[in-house]
Amino acid sequence: MSTIQYPQDSDLRSLVRFCAEKGLIWLDESRMILMHAAALSALRKELIESLGIDQARRILTRMGYASGARDAELAKKVRNGKCTKDVFSAGPQLHMLEGSVLVTPVTLDMDVKAGTFYGEFLWDNSYEAEVHVREFGHAEHPVCWMQIGYASGYTSAFMGRFILFKEVACAATGNNQCRIVGKPVDEWPDAAQHTPYYEADSILSQMLELRGQVDALRATLERTQQPPNLIGSSAGFRHAYDLIDKAAATQVTVLLLGETGVGKERFARALHDMSRRAAGPFVAVNCAALPHDLIESELFGVEKGAFTGAHASRAGKFERAEGGTLFLDEVGELPLAAQAKLLRVLQEGEIERLGDERVRKINVRLVAATNVDLQAAVKAGRFRSDLYYRLNVYPVRIPPLRDRIADIQPMVEAMLLRFSALHDKRIAGITDKALRALRGYPWPGNIRELENIIERGMILTPQNEWIEIEHLFAEPQDFGSAQQIVDDSGNLADADCAIENLCTRIVEAGIGLDDLEEALLQHAVKESGGNLSGAARLLRITRPQLNYRLKKKESAT
Repeated sequence: MSTIQYPQDSDLRSLVRFCAEKGLIWLDESRMILMHAAALSALRKELIESLGIDQARRILTRMGYASGARDAELAKKVRNGKCTKDVFSAGPQLHMLEGSVLVTPVTLDMDVKAGTFYGEFLWDNSYEAEVHVREFGHAEHPVCWMQIGYASGYTSAFMGRFILFKEVACAATGNNQCRIVGKPVDEWPDAAQHTPYYEADSILSQMLELRGQVDALRATLERTQQPPNLIGSSAGFRHAYDLIDKAAATQVTVLLLGETGVGKERFARALHDMSRRAAGPFVAVNCAALPHDLIESELFGVEKGAFTGAHASRAGKFERAEGGTLFLDEVGELPLAAQAKLLRVLQEGEIERLGDERVRKINVRLVAATNVDLQAAVKAGRFRSDLYYRLNVYPVRIPPLRDRIADIQPMVEAMLLRFSALHDKRIAGITDKALRALRGYPWPGNIRELENIIERGMILTPQNEWIEIEHLFAEPQDFGSAQQIVDDSGNLADADCAIENLCTRIVEAGIGLDDLEEALLQHAVKESGGNLSGAARLLRITRPQLNYRLKKKESAT
């Protein structure tokens, strides 16, 4: 099998023409419709709730199949005479051009004459996965029904035989990407489970069965109750949460591992809240923030006169957490002397205050956390090996945010609600473009950085307006979102080419830079009806930048 690279798609983009005067959009000679993904989402939701998941899936799959079959005809027409794989590539490229999904080829092995086919592709930005999660939450099974129908319809029409594609991984189930595999239907051992969705079926004959299916669907789509301070449904999050859930019913010491800002304290609090110790105290200690000479007294307590300045006896964190949970964050920063005492606490369940000879029994659940490699610290002599093995009985690794892309949207929604109440401010929400930028950001600071960015966006966004990219990031970000525009002839054209042509015409017209800037500013303000925020959006700048330019022009006159 061989991997494939797409040919240039300028031949396909040139087929798209907009005729606003007649209300028409054309793809070659086929009429197209540009509509809101939210409208398709509403239709999809209505189908599922009215007809049940099987009938909705059948309808949407058949719609996608018909669309794919039409595009196969177009591909053969436009790329007639080119190699087979270049002609076939028109299908994935059209699927992207039509705004459904980003298709990345993995493997393609095909022979039209022999009728053999095997294809594997990755999908990103699936609109079906996005709208399903928005309406119903994360699903247990793949949900890109229209798109899988498109892949099957396109390939079947191209090959002249039924090629069945299956979605073996889906972003709606918590994966970062969707993955599809296609081969002739008779090569799938479970084909009988999938082919009915491509067949016509009488809805009326199924109405009695659908009632039960709808009830089952509603029960399936109910989200599992999680502690309110933990949000996520991605595969990595669910694995960590399942480990915490299992540990909650026991008394095992838990070691939380992960990068800074991934939410280790939130997992520790969730573990406490789910355990039988929930009625007891939860005491959190940041070991890295305590001076080394005070760590032992802070953890284990001190008796009056134990050292200079100890004017009264004082209980330590272990005693204050009696009957509850003690969370030691950054446990790798503990000095060796404190590590030895901590080991005794774990082994014997008892402590001694500094300056006291009396042993005190304690009943505390210990949860430790670190973002450093404890094994490396042991080898370097900075961490006791016996304490490491005692803490590492039940490790739980919390994935970084960049591996939890599916969790970003529900996190953002929860943060917006919280910051809206905190700052007493209402906004319309976050734009699709801004949300996509958040998904594409690498998040070196993890959830803590996401919280800071969302709070910044909440503060900078005008009342009752939408959070945009410019409100989120202090520095310009490159998210690889190259734009294409409609040129004078109605074709999609590269923005760089259009800008170059525009610059040539401006220079030829003899328009000065200052005159051009003033005319552009006034035109944007006029087009937006005097709304400066709207004018700033038209000019792709921030409102403060627009105010500065307008005031500079006024002062110059």
